[in-house]
Amino acid sequence: MPSYRPPKIASSEITPRQIYVRRREFLGAAALGAMALYSAGKASAAALSAVESKYKVDEKATPIKDVTTYNNFYEFGLDKGDPAALSGDFKPLPWTVKVDGMVNKPGTFDLEALMKEFPIEERTYRMRCVEAWSMVIPWDGFPLASLLDKVEPLGSAKYVAFETVVRPEEMPGQKGFFQSLDWPYVEGLRLDEARHPLTLLAVGLYGETLPNQNGAPIRLVVPWKYGFKGIKSIVRITLTDQQPKNTWQVTNPQEYGFYANVNPAVDHPRWSQASERRIGESGFFGASRHPTLPFNGYADEVASLYAGMDLKANF
Repeated sequence: MPSYRPPKIASSEITPRQIYVRRREFLGAAALGAMALYSAGKASAAALSAVESKYKVDEKATPIKDVTTYNNFYEFGLDKGDPAALSGDFKPLPWTVKVDGMVNKPGTFDLEALMKEFPIEERTYRMRCVEAWSMVIPWDGFPLASLLDKVEPLGSAKYVAFETVVRPEEMPGQKGFFQSLDWPYVEGLRLDEARHPLTLLAVGLYGETLPNQNGAPIRLVVPWKYGFKGIKSIVRITLTDQQPKNTWQVTNPQEYGFYANVNPAVDHPRWSQASERRIGESGFFGASRHPTLPFNGYADEVASLYAGMDLKANF
């Protein structure tokens, strides 16, 4: 592990350059105040009934105002405040998730029915963005393994692919001739990663249903990986024997790989990953910094998944 050194990251380098140059198209929405964004994001929230879980980190949770107004969701815009500002027209219900591919029992499942079938758990996880900022978020959801068990993967299945909804009429980041990314947003995991007990399908945070800007109504949470693996507003899950190429891997393969395991010893080509800025905390010189932990602090649970692998090559 390299010695601690706070990363020096220019604001223009945080978002990949090919996307950053289009930020001015969204600056008008970014002018909204933080409290206004927070109120908009809470408009459709509903309380969830969840059971306590053993999966809780002993760290202070990030304030809900920050969790719901500072995030990446490029379907709604390129700036951190755009998802909260521009997601008001998105309709997360009714919602279905199609599960197909190498399974015995494919199907299209109503989300509300799944939430009744699988107990909703409260889990507090660290979240580490590849951009070297982090949060601690109380999620509500059920293990992805529960849904996979329901559809019975075939023995030949090795990977799980995920797909986000495409609704340009409701998601302004998907509108226009020049697009920041190719839609739909796609992600993937190895089957053993997907079945790991830590891997969660989140349907809420802070005891309420997910706000639109945080991936309503259902998103993936894989706490030992960088945040871009946490695909939002999922409409399709496919079991396959081929390794999926995720959206960022296709967009910029030199900087973003398939695995995206949090690793302070492997820097991003444009900044250090040795430490992170904890959103919602203040330090002596501004934002509080934390040393980044291997696998985001979940090494005891997941390091065995990658035994013998070169994690510098398989980034």
